[in-house]
Amino acid sequence: MAARPYAKAPAYVAPVYNWTGFYVGAHLGGAFSGNENQFGFGSPLPFTFSNDSGFLGGGQVGADYQFAPNWVIGIEGQVSGLDYKRNFTAGGALFQDKTDWLASVTGRLGYTWGPGLIYAKGGVAFRDNGGFSANVGSIFVTRNDTGYTVGGGLEYMFAPSWSAKLEYQYYNFEQTLLSDQNGPFARYTNDLHTVKAGLNYRFNWGGPVVAKY
Repeated sequence: MAARPYAKAPAYVAPVYNWTGFYVGAHLGGAFSGNENQFGFGSPLPFTFSNDSGFLGGGQVGADYQFAPNWVIGIEGQVSGLDYKRNFTAGGALFQDKTDWLASVTGRLGYTWGPGLIYAKGGVAFRDNGGFSANVGSIFVTRNDTGYTVGGGLEYMFAPSWSAKLEYQYYNFEQTLLSDQNGPFARYTNDLHTVKAGLNYRFNWGGPVVAKY
């Protein structure tokens, strides 16, 4: 009786994930006003802010480099269209401060384990001058449209060229100054908290790379 042929079991192939490369993606989320500090000149004005929030959506482009061997460093540019209006009253007057978009250029540093990446980020932030309105006489507004941003998130590779992320990002544009014909009369802190869910398409993966055991 002939001996049964021996068939070698196939080698186990485990993915080795490589975060190095360029990516483009999109995101959706929400923006929320921070704990504004309001100041009057001479005596504090009775500022009353509404609980302001809005939706945002946009895109990002970036590049990562993995090294040593579980660390990832990168740079990212991000732009978000924003439906956000800050409404408040001061001394009986009604005010509205509007922002239509946010943008940032940030560096990020992360730690990876296989398909997962946890990271922190920070850099320069920009916003548009969406418009300021008031139901009183002439109001002059001085506001910063350049500031800083910090944040962090979690990203996960779920397919050879795709990753998904959940991210928190804080934007700070310092203070807005309000003046009338008599000069400055109030200022308030201008900051935003954002939460975003995003999807990235990654280039230069080649696979991902696999190793045999």
